[in-house]
Amino acid sequence: MDRRGFNRRVLLGGAAVATSTSLSLASEAGSVAEAAEAPRTAPAGGEVRHMKLYIEKLPDGQMGYGLEKGKATVPGPLIELNEGDTLHIEVENTMDVAASLHVHGLDYEITSDGTKLNKSHLESGDTRTYTWRTHAPGRRKDGTWRAGSAGYWHYHDHVVGTDHGTGGLRKGLFGPVIVRRAGDILPDKTVTVVFNDMLINNKPAHSGPNFEATVGDRVEWIVITHGEYYHTFHVHGHRWADNRTGLLTGPDDPSQVIDNKITGPADSFGFQVIAGEGVGAGAWMYHCHVQSHSDMGMVGLFLVKKADGTIPGYEPGGHEHEH
Repeated sequence: MDRRGFNRRVLLGGAAVATSTSLSLASEAGSVAEAAEAPRTAPAGGEVRHMKLYIEKLPDGQMGYGLEKGKATVPGPLIELNEGDTLHIEVENTMDVAASLHVHGLDYEITSDGTKLNKSHLESGDTRTYTWRTHAPGRRKDGTWRAGSAGYWHYHDHVVGTDHGTGGLRKGLFGPVIVRRAGDILPDKTVTVVFNDMLINNKPAHSGPNFEATVGDRVEWIVITHGEYYHTFHVHGHRWADNRTGLLTGPDDPSQVIDNKITGPADSFGFQVIAGEGVGAGAWMYHCHVQSHSDMGMVGLFLVKKADGTIPGYEPGGHEHEH
């Protein structure tokens, strides 16, 4: 299945790895030189897609969304679309409490809102289909400009614990959504970071998660915030453009280049970096730059390896890895 479908990188979670790389070795006139391949790009949208999602309780007391029964994760699986696509998601609530699926940034009718207030949720054991639509940018009839759906978004429960889903969000019922515009550069791998109160991806303090890449990989980050606090996302040694894609469109692009971004509850953003570009391999920290939050364990590692798999100055142990 091609990039127009839901491939394994997309559906098996934000930290799964694509098989391609962003750099290759080219031989010319008997010599071998390093040459960059042209990046892969997103196709035009317009597809109608279908998927099944399960809402489950996890053995450790958390809750998650999953593509198969018994395989829910925190965060839930990455859902990736192209502008113009429509997605029908059949959702089964396997839990003993009511739950729902609510998305940010996409188009949907009130029956796909995912709240108790308009009865678009799922009681225990229920199955229902939510429909999300996306659109390309264009002019309205009155001449004003309507932005497209492209960007880094997210989905979450809106029911568990309270009519606003406070309990479900705390326990892990959330996940990332990417909507791409035709021609957007595709990454080699995508990772998801969710600041949820004082935890990252609901993992215990000071336990990552860590993300691995090799120098030259194009790595896409999705950053989402939930809970009660504002945070400041920072990654060492790498920076990005503060716009829809995190990439500059050319030398005249006025977007500010940053390595630090304030993010509050229900915010989401994303960007792409070339792993180790200009700085090389290493165990590069990412963390919340609110100092007390960092001290309390809101920190992980971006493990950028050399081609031989080594990481200068890094001794494994003590952090869980997300490949």
